[in-house]
Amino acid sequence: MQVVKPNAVRIQRMARFGKRAFHDLTTLPSKQPIISQGTPGYSAVSGHTVTVFGATGFLGRYLVSKLGKIGTQVITPYRDEDEARHLKLMGDLGQIVRMEWDIRDEKSIAECLRHSDIVYNLVGRDYPTKNFSFEDVNVLGPERIARIAREEGVSRFIQLSHLNADPDSASKFYATKAEGESRVKELFPNATFVRPSQMFGYEDKLLTNIAIWPIWWKLNNGETKIRPVHVLDVAQALSSLLTMHKHSGVLNLPGPSTLTYEYLLDLVDSVTLRPPSKAPVLPKRAAELLSEFGKAVWWPVLSKDEVVRRYINDSQVAGDWATVGVEPSEIEDHAITYLRRYRSAANFVRPVSFPARPLVSSSCAS
Repeated sequence: MQVVKPNAVRIQRMARFGKRAFHDLTTLPSKQPIISQGTPGYSAVSGHTVTVFGATGFLGRYLVSKLGKIGTQVITPYRDEDEARHLKLMGDLGQIVRMEWDIRDEKSIAECLRHSDIVYNLVGRDYPTKNFSFEDVNVLGPERIARIAREEGVSRFIQLSHLNADPDSASKFYATKAEGESRVKELFPNATFVRPSQMFGYEDKLLTNIAIWPIWWKLNNGETKIRPVHVLDVAQALSSLLTMHKHSGVLNLPGPSTLTYEYLLDLVDSVTLRPPSKAPVLPKRAAELLSEFGKAVWWPVLSKDEVVRRYINDSQVAGDWATVGVEPSEIEDHAITYLRRYRSAANFVRPVSFPARPLVSSSCAS
């Protein structure tokens, strides 16, 4: 029988898993120790168990991917199983745990939170439906999740909001986002509220929507000012919060530049190499009347509140990117990635040229 000396075993473990150090041990606000181990990467063990509500959404899938790559066990609640299948591949074996839930079912919420030390709530809805109003999703939902998370002993709560969250906003979406923050803060005083501006990416409602429906982005003569941010930058910022146990309060994540819808329309036309849209500029009242017809169909179309938001400039608060160690990228750096599919076959590989950026005042008023 071969005898293996203890020192040899220790050397083998160090070669396989990497040497442990003091920085591998962290303590949560609840005094619970978290020990990360293994070589950095997909097959590591970060020691954290995280629940990501809204994991099947636009931002959620990128956050789950980044958490999975650092060895975090992620609970991914879902309503439709088909929408959560792709998440299974974003972590090592057993690290991505799918669980069915409903935002009104407290028992299912508790099951999703039972073993977690951090919860991300990315659930949100920028248009109302016959089943869920703005209040149901943006106010009552976060409040219910926060209350149950506190009862289950979750130590940290990270709530996704919006850069323009304001209780006095003319938009119900922005107003309910602010109200949701207030409800969560009452239950989790040390909660972190992440406020990104409108995000762009593969499944976005900005660049791809402008390419398909430019008429809706001409409202207000295209003069509305926004600060678009890359979805991967926001996902990285959220992932960085995993190890920032003492950070709480509001984290503003706007894009690096203030642009107008008029410039974005020109940008999309330049990248896709298509002629500018000849669609007319609709008066606000006409757009609101047309949006009423959207209630008759079962797929999301422009809502009345979205028309209101087309006239609201993005807040000009300073960004907190340095806090999370991320440098946001410009929209031009990624435009061809998300818009190439709208080019014709003859223009598919032609070089990209961008329109000249107009001078945009940084002062904004809603």
